[in-house]
Amino acid sequence: MTQASRPTVLPADATGITRAAMLLREGGRVAVPTETVYGLAARADRDESVAAIYHAKGRPSFNPLIVHVSDLAAAERLAVFDARARQLAAAFWPGPLTLVLPLRAEAGLAAAVTAGLATVALRCPAHPVMRAVLAQAELPLAAPSANRSGGVSPTCSDHVAHSLGAAVDLILDGGACEAGLESTIVAVRESGWQVLRPGPITREAITVVLGTVDSDGTRNAGIEAPGQLESHYAPGKPVRLNAMTAEAGEFLIGFGAIAGDASLSVAGDLTEAASRLYAVLHQAAASPHPRIAVAPIRGEGIGLAINDRLRRAAA
Repeated sequence: MTQASRPTVLPADATGITRAAMLLREGGRVAVPTETVYGLAARADRDESVAAIYHAKGRPSFNPLIVHVSDLAAAERLAVFDARARQLAAAFWPGPLTLVLPLRAEAGLAAAVTAGLATVALRCPAHPVMRAVLAQAELPLAAPSANRSGGVSPTCSDHVAHSLGAAVDLILDGGACEAGLESTIVAVRESGWQVLRPGPITREAITVVLGTVDSDGTRNAGIEAPGQLESHYAPGKPVRLNAMTAEAGEFLIGFGAIAGDASLSVAGDLTEAASRLYAVLHQAAASPHPRIAVAPIRGEGIGLAINDRLRRAAA
């Protein structure tokens, strides 16, 4: 990385947070840690700020953004909440759950945030740095993952710097992200609810709160929320899934009893595997091996989300 392409990185302390909030109010782009991955934040109520996110990421304009808010009251100013949506917010906010809800006509968000849809994706994050930035900026913030579109999501500040360079005005370095996978996205509709993207909050946990299973029989063929593109989270090399051993030229990502060149979790722990997934994919991408193989991951709980990301990385 050249000096000209090197972004400004500040510790996520009081000084850094104040600087970030000021840049965001002025329309800038700031990479901020959340409990899921680092987000590329900009004010969600200004067309040029949202357009700058799409430009920095090389993101297609039909792929909507998640808007981050400080609390339920801020969210209700942007979207229409019914009883089920409020139940989910009460159970999982602040936290890694995004709700797709009807957009209020008076929301005042930039049109590009929703990609022209009648719904908006909202999340109230739990990470103390992102919460502090939201509180000081006093704005709803659009914040997709802070990396080039379609690539492996960033879970530390170095990932952001190498992916975006000077396309981001500031990176707040808050260390490694805890969950390591993007939020679960749930659409709440009149006809029921649907998980649009699996994540740290499982379908089973949502069912416990709502008392019903995923009951929405309709399936929209278009993109309703981030993370639904068939090819996504790609490390830039061919990826082979459910590999028991490495073939010639492959970097093997292990899990459990399959050791590999690096392991998601030697103990076979799915939560640990989720938190390490993107870091290990970055490691594999940086290796001299021309291809990547990944050991089988159990398809239960958060394993569903891990396999969703791996399937899209291999597409």
